[in-house]
Amino acid sequence: MKSYIINAPHLQSLQKRVGALFAWAICWVMWIYLLIPLVTLSNWVLGDKKLINQMRWFGGYKSLLELMQIYLMSLLIMMGLWLLWIAYRLLTKPSNSSSTPKKVSDEALCAFYHVKIEDLPSCRKATMITVFFDADGHIIKLEPHKPLA
Repeated sequence: MKSYIINAPHLQSLQKRVGALFAWAICWVMWIYLLIPLVTLSNWVLGDKKLINQMRWFGGYKSLLELMQIYLMSLLIMMGLWLLWIAYRLLTKPSNSSSTPKKVSDEALCAFYHVKIEDLPSCRKATMITVFFDADGHIIKLEPHKPLA
């Protein structure tokens, strides 16, 4: 199986790494917070005598049902906010039809990606190209494959 995902976390900025770690931690804390009442209730239903006082203190299954309603309302509010954000982004996105695309010359394209200008025509004609990267994520070689027919 071929790996189509470039796994190069060292190319991510510190801000992206910290943001991903923060999102990961928040998601795990929320998941554990959601599971604690269900674990407590299932142990109580299975007859764990140690949790009877804890279930009485929490209010039994009625408080769990109230908590599930709060969770459901929270999820609905988050989904609504997410849909509003998507609608806002779609409405404020500039349309591509009114703006003319910028023309990039072959020389500028090759200079930006550090590719030889001689390789560009053969790569455009090829149906499949293999791109080789160095450890820093820069293109070091292009290898166009010839069509089989």
